[in-house]
Amino acid sequence: MVAALAATGFRPTALQAGTPPDLIAREGVLQLAPANYPETQVWGYNGAVPGPMIRLPQGARMTRRFQNELPQPSTIHWHGIRLDNAMDGVPGLTQDVVEPGATFLYDFVVPDAGTYWYHPHNRSYEQMARGLSGALVVEEAGGGPEVDNDEVLLIDDWRLAEDAQIAGGFGDMHDWAHAGRIGNWITVNGLGDWRKPVQQHSRHRWRLVNTANARIFSLEAQGLGGWIIALDGMPLDAPQPLDRLTLAPAQRADIIVDVTASVGEEAFLVSFERDGGYAIATFDVTAIARSERLDAPSPLPPNPVPQLGPLETARKAALLMEGGAMGRMGGAMMGGQMMGMREMAGAGKVWAFNGMADMPDEPLVAADRGETVRIDITNDTAWPHAMHLHGHHFRQIGSNGTAGPLRDTLLMDRGETAQIAFVADNPGDWLLHCHMLEHSAGGMMTWLRVA
Repeated sequence: MVAALAATGFRPTALQAGTPPDLIAREGVLQLAPANYPETQVWGYNGAVPGPMIRLPQGARMTRRFQNELPQPSTIHWHGIRLDNAMDGVPGLTQDVVEPGATFLYDFVVPDAGTYWYHPHNRSYEQMARGLSGALVVEEAGGGPEVDNDEVLLIDDWRLAEDAQIAGGFGDMHDWAHAGRIGNWITVNGLGDWRKPVQQHSRHRWRLVNTANARIFSLEAQGLGGWIIALDGMPLDAPQPLDRLTLAPAQRADIIVDVTASVGEEAFLVSFERDGGYAIATFDVTAIARSERLDAPSPLPPNPVPQLGPLETARKAALLMEGGAMGRMGGAMMGGQMMGMREMAGAGKVWAFNGMADMPDEPLVAADRGETVRIDITNDTAWPHAMHLHGHHFRQIGSNGTAGPLRDTLLMDRGETAQIAFVADNPGDWLLHCHMLEHSAGGMMTWLRVA
């Protein structure tokens, strides 16, 4: 992998002498609910929610000594980074779990500029629901676009009990077989009432990250005009007008917005649900930054991701999603045996890929390095799924053969089919799973091998 990165022109910076910074998973407290409620017991990196912001220049080397002070094993997955396989943080596939009291050194190069994040990959349906996540921003080598402010907004939902503590029931089969663990309290950067002062005609780069277990956010800006400039860390060929923006769990969007509301008014980032919209972030317009809006932004420089080869000769695979509540799967293979849905649920598995619940012994795809891979995916379930591929970015191929933007997580609605394609340029064994965390734990995971 280091050799591949060197070929792009990016080389690791020298590791500084001394001990790398610590990233400690431990218990903490947070005023998550309104002030008339007690503080919430959370799990956070360095005890904070969100965890420490990590900002690095493109091509730099990222080192953190992970220390686990939780009461259960954990790891860290660096979501969206095309890193060395041994640093990917998947227990049983790329590393062993980090037991309570133990440490692990994460050390890798960040080849691509963009917005990424980190989170646990062991019992992630519980550990992330308790607060474990943080942002990793890789800044463009030539400098980013002209903005007055560059900020990450981590959007999460929490399931809180009446005493403002995190509700239990992490193994609830109703959640696992339906939409996943949907919370009842929305936060931005750990705050339920996130707001800040802004100025009219000021320009902001907001890096939006959906860190929720399972909630899909449908977002709209009000009193703000802008553009989408990147998705899942990867720049778009041209900025797209910001209208309604859908973010599945784990997806990111970099947007540039100008404040169009007048002094004394408020602007909002609004999330829409079936029963209407509600503000998740509020901006108080207190002054005027400039007399008129800036010109439209230019595209961000592209990242060094290899171009797809001919799809006609690509290595092909098919992935069929089955199971869940109201699903049509009668049973699936698990542990080498055919099991019915009732037996699967008793074993904590309610979903399957290609008739296999949980990780299969053989990879879905075994590709040679540099090969183009094409996967046809069918969602034959009653629920949406956010499919995340580790170690690579892919493009969705349209019905006319056109390739969409680079993504690492694809939202697929019920009954939908999709085709993705990518260049298997990163050696190792890589996870492909649903990022609705209860769905993944309930059986929706497989893997790919790049030799």
